[in-house]
Amino acid sequence: MTIAQIIVFVSLTWLIVELVRDKKSPGVLFAIVALLYVMLDYISLPNALKQFTNNGLVTVVVLLLLTIVLDKSRMLELLANGLVRGPYRWALVKLYGATALYSAFLNNTAVVASLLGPLKGNREHSASRLLMPMCFAASLGGILTLVGTSTNLLVNSLMVGRQLPELKLFDLFPVGILIVVACGAVMVVLYPRLLKAQPPAEDTPSDYFLEAEVLAGSPLIGKTVEEAGLRNLGHLFLTEIVRSEHLIAPVDPDRFIQAGDLLVFTGDVTRVDLLAQFNGLKTHGHHDDLPLDNLIEVVVAAGSMLARRTIREVDFRSNFDAAVIAVRRGSERLGGSIGNTRLEVGDALVLAVGQDFDKRNNLGRNFVIVRRREVQKFVNPRKGWLSMIGFIAVIGLSAFGVFDFLKGMLLLLALFLFSGLAKVADLRRNVPWELIMIIASSLVISEVMINTGVAKLMAGGLLSGAEQFGPYGALAMLLLVTWILTELMSNNAAAALAFPVALGVAEQLGLSAMPFIMAVLYGASCSFITPYGYQTNLMIMAPGRYTFGDFVRTGLPVAVAFLAVALLAIPVYFPFR
Repeated sequence: MTIAQIIVFVSLTWLIVELVRDKKSPGVLFAIVALLYVMLDYISLPNALKQFTNNGLVTVVVLLLLTIVLDKSRMLELLANGLVRGPYRWALVKLYGATALYSAFLNNTAVVASLLGPLKGNREHSASRLLMPMCFAASLGGILTLVGTSTNLLVNSLMVGRQLPELKLFDLFPVGILIVVACGAVMVVLYPRLLKAQPPAEDTPSDYFLEAEVLAGSPLIGKTVEEAGLRNLGHLFLTEIVRSEHLIAPVDPDRFIQAGDLLVFTGDVTRVDLLAQFNGLKTHGHHDDLPLDNLIEVVVAAGSMLARRTIREVDFRSNFDAAVIAVRRGSERLGGSIGNTRLEVGDALVLAVGQDFDKRNNLGRNFVIVRRREVQKFVNPRKGWLSMIGFIAVIGLSAFGVFDFLKGMLLLLALFLFSGLAKVADLRRNVPWELIMIIASSLVISEVMINTGVAKLMAGGLLSGAEQFGPYGALAMLLLVTWILTELMSNNAAAALAFPVALGVAEQLGLSAMPFIMAVLYGASCSFITPYGYQTNLMIMAPGRYTFGDFVRTGLPVAVAFLAVALLAIPVYFPFR
């Protein structure tokens, strides 16, 4: 073994250990190893820098920027209540199918975030029986298309970097749909017994509270809270009604709504869009004609003119070009009208702000600006539908070869910017810097592993235990190794590390690289048996009251079905020769 190979082995071992320890950002770790190889002249600097212009990497960045807009559509959330109606098994089939289909084209994390609130608040079935299959369906849907998950796009970038044929949008679908159907069947058969109803988690007492006024002529007037659809908002919960000088709490579902009522909600303030769907129901920001797409969170500063005064007394709009959307005071549960709340130093406020807010010279004396909160969904549902229609049109036209997929994505991004559906500031804040570093660095690492012969040596070690089983044994071994890696670290990191080994295995056996690359691609999405393997698993852990054992018990059958179908189907659609 040469000195270069020893250094590469040692650096890769360090990288894997650090990724498993999860103490530092994966992007930083990959960049450190790539920089080491550049400094040691294992790859030239111009060649390393060229990886940042890789066609696959550009596609990843453009697509993720587009999903900032697409994630704001409320289509799936609006369907949520209908999906879980009926007997549990039928609800499971509907929820699983819809979630998998949606996540085939959009960010898995955004899909889970959209459904988390509605499923947690539904009254048909316990959240603990719905969140796990929904989360797994979102992960599985990602293997149906090239754009279903960033891992697919990362592998495609690595393929482009090695001058291999670029994957097309639906190349993954034949194998992916077989895996999705098989895993779905396992869930439908086993989950009625494996997933038990759990009592809901207690809501944190520190939620913001926000209010909306029922205007004269609103179609809500004369309806009960239940009939008006105000009890199943998922992310927001109606806790009180302020009627003249009277406070109605708790709010019964058969309570009638009257003109002039102030409806007081608690929950996630970034879901103020949920109130915008009701005609004649106006928040403070709507009253003041302020945009609700981006909100600013502030804390009342010591010495502020706001201390010990109500919001109504301050004339907020004139002083700050802003309106108070929501208020929070530590762990204390506030109530009543926001306008009559007497503020204290340290109170947290969420403001809808006008164009002049940042120009006011009194901000520093009154507020400590904590952060800008982007509303998670379009306040205007029409924008959500337009963004989805545009995306579906580009997908369809590129699938039929009318134009290149990347060109279509660039055109759609330009149209979003021109129409105001996307803002330059939003895109700049959400550039996926870490993913860019992982992909570009992994392209460098992959090339060094192949050029120094390390990939070939690792492939030989992997094959030593699978030679007697031929190509299927090698494919099974690669699937298992990638699966184990993705349970220990991020799926992108697992795919980046396993990719050059897959090329080495193909070279050793004298076979096509495609089935082994596909084993890496699919295996990196098989993360079901721990809550730490994928961020969506962590997102559902607390709301579903799940334990580590729940993930092992319910995830293992899904992982076994996934790997078995992948092993059988990959060689059929991606032949060894």
